[in-house]
Amino acid sequence: MLARLAANRINEIRQIFRQPPSQPSRAFSTALNYHLDSPDNNPELPWEFSDANKEKVKEIISHYPSNYKQSAVIPLLDLAQQQHGGWLPVSAMNAVAKTIEVAPIRVYEVATFYSMFNRAKVGKYHLLVCGTTPCMIRGSREIEEALLKHLGVKRNEVTQDGLFSVGEMECMGCCVNAPMITVADYSNGSEGYTYNYYEDVTPKRVVEIVEMLRRGEKPQPGTQNKGRTNSGPEGGNTTLLSSPSAPQCRDLDAC
Repeated sequence: MLARLAANRINEIRQIFRQPPSQPSRAFSTALNYHLDSPDNNPELPWEFSDANKEKVKEIISHYPSNYKQSAVIPLLDLAQQQHGGWLPVSAMNAVAKTIEVAPIRVYEVATFYSMFNRAKVGKYHLLVCGTTPCMIRGSREIEEALLKHLGVKRNEVTQDGLFSVGEMECMGCCVNAPMITVADYSNGSEGYTYNYYEDVTPKRVVEIVEMLRRGEKPQPGTQNKGRTNSGPEGGNTTLLSSPSAPQCRDLDAC
């Protein structure tokens, strides 16, 4: 069975590369997250930091020794992404590589590893579903399916009105409140965007959050389970109901 699946996948890839370069498969680029040159994302497009951001570039690099400028790659990529409307074209990554004097592949390695960097256009609200094991066990796949069905898009596609896109992010660091999503909010522009985390979500609740955002409302971040306070147990504590008493003798040598 595995051999048949592998053979089918190889045939799909062969079909992709038989297509004319001007007609890349959207499904292929979305599913595997490969870079395929397009009119708005190719290395021939000119890109440079704005005059205001050039000063920020100097300030960022000043925090690192002169022989370790490459350590500034993450803040510089973030600055480039903010300047470019919330996503990173390959020409922006090349500009960062030139700035810190490294081969472009060293920058691509970082940009492709961290999910905070978007290598394709995203919506004003980029909905990221946690796909790590605790959230998956608690139903993250159903959460993603509900979002995609409600919005009528595939993963990493943008809705026609430009408002929403759906992606995946690995562990968001609050497994006790699984499943959860984060909303990268670019509604006030990409500079100074915010990340808002929504925990203990259900398929129904994520659709409600989408519609609240569509109306311009700001859902309350945090747990969406009204029976919980932050990461506390549903219904309240059943243990540790008071402060523990102090030890009988703090000077252990005298006991």
